Amino acid sequence: MKEKLKDLTRDAWNVPNMLTMFRLILVPVFIVLYMKDLPYAALAVFCIASLTDMLDGYLARKNNQITSFGKLMDPLADKLLVISSLICHALKGVFPWIAIILVAFKEICMVAGGLLLLNKKDIVVHANFFGKLATCFFVGALIAGFFHTWFLSVNVPVDVILLWASVVLSYTAAFIYLIQTIQALKTGSSGNT
Repeated sequence: MKEKLKDLTRDAWNVPNMLTMFRLILVPVFIVLYMKDLPYAALAVFCIASLTDMLDGYLARKNNQITSFGKLMDPLADKLLVISSLICHALKGVFPWIAIILVAFKEICMVAGGLLLLNKKDIVVHANFFGKLATCFFVGALIAGFFHTWFLSVNVPVDVILLWASVVLSYTAAFIYLIQTIQALKTGSSGNT
């Protein structure tokens, strides 16, 4: 595993990956601001972190700097940002805990499975369309969550509707990941025989 991690970080030092690491640093900053009841500062940090996600992917593709480190760490940074934001909103009573538990369970399974596949089979699970779409919906739900009171005042809980749509898309993405992983394992095992 140590050698695999060394290989993974060998090509890590480029602008897209630095943006990913910056996003990781912003996660605790967001949490502190949110929990200190500075919602607009927390929202600004969340938006900056979300923009780095779009920017790092664009730069990686444009400059041909797609790396194994980026493929692994970019989704991890996204997951940490989304899960942290969801928990913060749930702690303040904005989002229902059942949705957060469902998302957290799925993410823990995905991270554990991804690390296991990387360690045992050298397979890196790539983001799929539904995973990216789920992330977009989560970002929309989380931003809308900052205006939860206003949505309640007009009897249209847009933030909660977006959250549940995100959960459905997230589980759809997980199902597709599972199918792709099974196919990759079958291809790998048939190639070894």
